Amino acid sequence: MSGQLAGKVAVITGSATGIGRATAELFAAEGAELVLADTNATELEAAATSIRTAYDTRVLAVPTDVSAAPLVEKLISSAIAEFGGFDIVVNVAGVQRSGPIETYSDSDWDLMMNVNPKSCYLTAKYGVETLRRRGGGAIVNVSSLAAINGGPGQSGYAASKGAINSFTKSLSNELAKDNIRVNALCPGWVDTPFNQPAIDFMGGAAKQQELIEQSVPMARQSTPAEIAQSALFLASDASSYMTGQAIVVSGGAS
Repeated sequence: MSGQLAGKVAVITGSATGIGRATAELFAAEGAELVLADTNATELEAAATSIRTAYDTRVLAVPTDVSAAPLVEKLISSAIAEFGGFDIVVNVAGVQRSGPIETYSDSDWDLMMNVNPKSCYLTAKYGVETLRRRGGGAIVNVSSLAAINGGPGQSGYAASKGAINSFTKSLSNELAKDNIRVNALCPGWVDTPFNQPAIDFMGGAAKQQELIEQSVPMARQSTPAEIAQSALFLASDASSYMTGQAIVVSGGAS
């Protein structure tokens, strides 16, 4: 199969829906074989089956809680057993909670820290040696515009995504000698149910649309497919001299 990722194997977390699924579909279209991970086993298998059929490529689905070290280690070992290794890791899996700081729950704070940055740490911890053996590769950590200019009610979410940006920068310096590039992708508003907690905090979809029209020069949200295009750029040889960056894709909102 031809394409920008022909001959590559990509591990993509959070790939049952939203940005993760759109990324998996695009990578398959560009020739990659896939290892898909998500907590929702039913939707994950549905995504894997659909992609296998549509793109005639090999897809391994591994239900995974990316906050649990033994399960991430199993994800990596499963990818090695099935494909002999992999060349790309895209960390999309994440959670979002919104609320005023004085009533923000400790459990919500801990959840976001245990999923958002920790998942990036765990896939790197268990996956870097495989990338080294392959002669290098690319890690794409999906962060958020909130890491740079988070709005009201996003303090916990912004902190968790800011940690991803810092982790990305440090890890990129550590792994550059191994030809492993590490970059972060920082989407702004994306039309996906993932943002529902923030929308609820703002007072509903009408308030969200008002904010978008006021603060986003392009006056609209992105689609998951548009964000997937930026993930493809960071994962492919098109960005071969780029590492340690946090790329904002926000319709100009930054």
